Amino acid sequence: MNKLTDTYTLNNGVKIPVIGFGTWQSKDGEEAYQAVKAALDAGYRHIDTAAAYGNEESVGKAIKDSGVAREDLFVTSKLWNEDHGYEATKKALDLSLQKLGLDYLDLYLIHWPNPVKFRDEWQQKNAESWRAMEEALEAGKVRAIGVSNFRPHHLDELLKTAKVTPAVNQIFLNPSDTEDEVVAYNKEHGILSEAYSPLGTGKIFSIPELKEIAEKYHKSVAQVVIRWSLQHGFLPLPKSVHAERIQQNTEVFDFELSADDMKTIDGFHGQAGAPTDPDTATF
Repeated sequence: MNKLTDTYTLNNGVKIPVIGFGTWQSKDGEEAYQAVKAALDAGYRHIDTAAAYGNEESVGKAIKDSGVAREDLFVTSKLWNEDHGYEATKKALDLSLQKLGLDYLDLYLIHWPNPVKFRDEWQQKNAESWRAMEEALEAGKVRAIGVSNFRPHHLDELLKTAKVTPAVNQIFLNPSDTEDEVVAYNKEHGILSEAYSPLGTGKIFSIPELKEIAEKYHKSVAQVVIRWSLQHGFLPLPKSVHAERIQQNTEVFDFELSADDMKTIDGFHGQAGAPTDPDTATF
């Protein structure tokens, strides 16, 4: 991979740009709008949002105002926990499309596998939601479907009734937690591992050794960690609301981390947070 618009090929043949722009915690309104606009100006063509982020309208407006052709973009949104189930999923997808001002999504994900609202019936609700998503795929409302925060036992349950294997599993993935078991499961089943919070929601910057590695390559810590993610075959979704950093985070194709430095970075487990357990989450 040599540039921002290079792609991975999903298990259904759809191509997805190797880096996406994350919008989690970007406030609806001017902040999210300007961040997405800056990302598109910087060359990003892959934008990741979710119903739960509350910023789909601002993301959609930025996409519209950017002037970038729809077919050149890859847009993801996600089904929120309140909306699991067949009919609720269909309505939630239509609402996301309406807020984004789009005729279709490139990728639609189940955001969490075991919401507290459906804790006693999560398997059934995931199956119902997935059936609605498979129908949306067939109808052309989405080009690919996947999941987020799913662990192997959640995927095992989903695959019992699924006709379509998830194309993506978007998980908390950075040097603080490489989620080896989930990543191995994804790989075995042809599911792409997308990395949300690839910078550990900013906590990664406090690791002194990372600063030393970044200085060696004349790069920022963020650039090093995004590069690390790519060299692992992950798809990172860096987020920023600062135009300068948004641009910097694209400049990761002119260097390669050595095997020794990759190994060092792999060893930072637990130093920048850990993923939320989807089976005990209180939302």
